[in-house]
Amino acid sequence: MYNGIMNVYKEAGFTSHDVVAKLRGICKQKKIGHTGTLDPDAVGVLPVCFGSGTKLCDMLTDWDKEYIATLRLGVVTDTQDLSGQVLFQAEEEPLGQLAQEQVRESILSFLGDYEQVPPMYSALKVNGKKLYELARAGKEVERKPRSVQIRELEILEMCLPTVRFRVVCSKGTYIRTLCHDIGEKLGCGGVMASLTRSRVGIFGIEEALRLSEIETLRDEDKISDVIVPPDAVFGDCREVEVTSEVRRLLENGNKIPAEALTDCALFQDRERLRMYDGTGRFYGIYEYHAGAEEARPVKMFL
Repeated sequence: MYNGIMNVYKEAGFTSHDVVAKLRGICKQKKIGHTGTLDPDAVGVLPVCFGSGTKLCDMLTDWDKEYIATLRLGVVTDTQDLSGQVLFQAEEEPLGQLAQEQVRESILSFLGDYEQVPPMYSALKVNGKKLYELARAGKEVERKPRSVQIRELEILEMCLPTVRFRVVCSKGTYIRTLCHDIGEKLGCGGVMASLTRSRVGIFGIEEALRLSEIETLRDEDKISDVIVPPDAVFGDCREVEVTSEVRRLLENGNKIPAEALTDCALFQDRERLRMYDGTGRFYGIYEYHAGAEEARPVKMFL
C-alpha cells in the first residue's frame, strides 16, 4: 500500500472524483482521497492522498492556493463561467469605452479581506442539499457571504475584454465568483473564461503528473518514487525525537512529558512538532503545551 501524497495534474473534463476513481484503478488501492475539488473545466494541481496520507485531506484544504485565471468582461452567466447559460451580454460600444487603468484598479481593489457570496453552482450544502443540485432544479437560495482573503493579485496580461491574472487566495475562495464580482464592480459583468490551479501549498504545477504518466510509472514499478511522505508537508514544524523509554506512549498516541523530548526548553507554547522515534520513523504531529509541560497529539500517521 502507498502512504503519502501525490501531486496530480487534473486535466479538463475530469472531476476531482473522477481522478481519484481512476487512480484507484491504476494503483490498485482503495484508500485514496483528494484535498479539494477543481471544476471539471479547470486544470492543474490536485494533491491526492494515499493510505495513511488520507489523514492529511482535511488539513491540506486549509493551504493557500495559487491560480492563473482568465476573466472575460461583458458577459454574465448562471454558473459564473463560460459553461453556463448567458444571462447578460454587454453591447460592444459601452464595453469598448472601458479604460485599462479603470479595469486594473477594480481588479486590484479585491486584494485583502473580501466578503464573497458562494455561487449557486457549487458543492456547498444548504439543509443537506448541494447548491448545484438546487441550481439544476431551477431553485436559488440565499447564501451568506463568507470572509476570504486575496493574498496576492497580479495582472499578467490585459487585452480587453479579457484579462489574465494570477491570484493567491485562502481556503474557500471561488475564482469564478471573484471574476463575477470584478465584472459587477465595473458595471459590465464578467465571467471566468479559464482556470489553472498552479500551486497548492508545497505542490507546484511543474511537478504535477498526468494520469497517463502515472500509468507509465506503475508499469515501471516506480510509483513509490513520486509519493511524498506525510511528514514532508510539515517542513515548518520542528523535528523531535523521543527517548526509547516513552516510545510506547508515542505508538499509542498518548501525551508525551517534556522530559522525554529533546530540546524541550526551546519549544514555544502551542508549537507544533513532528514526532519521530530513534529509528527515524514518523508518528505524527504533536502540540507542545508549556504550562502542562507536555506534548499532545494533533494528528497521528501510523
